[in-house]
Amino acid sequence: MKKPDIDVYCNVMEEIKRRTGVIDFFLSGNGHALCEPTTLESIALQIRKILELIAMASLVANEKEYKKVYSNFASAWNAEYLLKDLGRINPDFYPKPVVEKLSDDPKVKNRLADRDEDYLTKNEFIKVYKKCGAIMHASNPMGRKIGYEYYKKNIPEWRQKIINLLNNHQIKLFNHSGFYLIHMKEDRDDKVHFYEFDLVQTTSS
Repeated sequence: MKKPDIDVYCNVMEEIKRRTGVIDFFLSGNGHALCEPTTLESIALQIRKILELIAMASLVANEKEYKKVYSNFASAWNAEYLLKDLGRINPDFYPKPVVEKLSDDPKVKNRLADRDEDYLTKNEFIKVYKKCGAIMHASNPMGRKIGYEYYKKNIPEWRQKIINLLNNHQIKLFNHSGFYLIHMKEDRDDKVHFYEFDLVQTTSS
């Protein structure tokens, strides 16, 4: 039996959490890839994969559209063009980070408010995607060296901004009229949970 689209989406979010765990393992100093440059390269690879998963997640349950865009991700490096391709298929593919605040309406427990811009924006996504791609290549011994200190300084901030983006976010899946509220974890457990919100049809008397 085919899983509902939102279940597939949540599975992708779980994969992102596992990859974030790998990043945290390296950043904590408890693990390494033998030397600092290869450790930073390993972290950058996880970040790049996480960014691809974020971009593709809203299409992941729609095989035809997913394959159309995935072929570009597999062969192209220009993240700006890739995001434009995604936007043409699903204009609301990018997660919308929100915070939940107590509602003034007694019938509504919480209201959703936009999060301050301490998260990875679309423009930053493009920059980080390119930077994490650049470190994948060997440096030219006759030319400019890879600035590993740059990555050492910025990777923790990139990681935090990705977490802020996803921790509590709205997403519109392809061909869905409403939106889903995604919690990457809750007090009851460490699993991804979702809540569906859809348009309510009203009739005039």
